[in-house]
Amino acid sequence: MQCAAHPSVETELACGKCETPICPKCLHYTPVGVRCRSCANLKRLPQYDLSVVYMARGLGAALAVGAFTGAIWGIIPFGFLGLLIGLGAGYVIGEAVSIATNRKVGTRVQVIASVGVVLAFVIRSALLISLRNWEIADILLNDMFGLLAFGLAIVVAVGRLR
Repeated sequence: MQCAAHPSVETELACGKCETPICPKCLHYTPVGVRCRSCANLKRLPQYDLSVVYMARGLGAALAVGAFTGAIWGIIPFGFLGLLIGLGAGYVIGEAVSIATNRKVGTRVQVIASVGVVLAFVIRSALLISLRNWEIADILLNDMFGLLAFGLAIVVAVGRLR
């Protein structure tokens, strides 16, 4: 027998429902046996379906919470406490996006949370520039805890939405 989707592949497998010849690349495991793609009736899991409304709600939550946590992070920017605030910002932004999107997960939700973390870091940097008369080069060269906290905040926010 030749596979219906790949005519150059010889196979002994067939769909358990419609008896269409399928190769190992084409088969899909289901609770009642192997099926072809059309009989398996594959659907995306609902927690990955993100409508435009949920995307807008998630983005609004990410921007609002990102601005708030960025302001707090900018007031206390230094050392270990600043690192903890950065980690907390990542968690809080990820959780806010999760709640706003009705606990949806996936790449698009992770990108939205990362946007919130980037906004928090930008606001933190703007506060450092305005309140402490720093330059952007000072932030990039002398603020290793801040940059480390920024990276870890993104990891925490993205990890929260897996």
